[in-house]
Amino acid sequence: MSELTDLYQAVILDHNRRPRNKGTMDDADAHAEGKNPLCGDQLGVWLKLDGDRIADVRFVGSGCAISQASASLMTQAVKGKTRGEALDLFERVHDMVLGKSPAPAGPNGPLGALAALSGVSRFPIRVKCASLAWHTLRAALERSANSAPVSTE
Repeated sequence: MSELTDLYQAVILDHNRRPRNKGTMDDADAHAEGKNPLCGDQLGVWLKLDGDRIADVRFVGSGCAISQASASLMTQAVKGKTRGEALDLFERVHDMVLGKSPAPAGPNGPLGALAALSGVSRFPIRVKCASLAWHTLRAALERSANSAPVSTE
């Protein structure tokens, strides 16, 4: 394995074992639930907004290491971003995990630590695991709190 692949695996394992921003949020402005029936992943995302900016983001979920690490990485990446910036990041990460865009040049590239998810494109069954948190974030940003859960079916 290459050093970069080893680094990416270490990032995913670290975020799975010690997720960042995990927990519910009582004063959330937006919330959405998501599920991946193929893998059994379940996730809730809570957002605290300051105008158009994501002031805080939290998640709670259960599932495979990739889904939990992706949620943790996502929360770090979108905190402080505007809705538009977060939705743009969703598109870039989604294209990366689908293999539609080239893998970033490393953790110091434009996607930072999110580049750790680039290897998922080699395992199509895991794309839904990596993208669940992102689809749930998008639903929280775009829909009402009473909407049905997001599903990666």
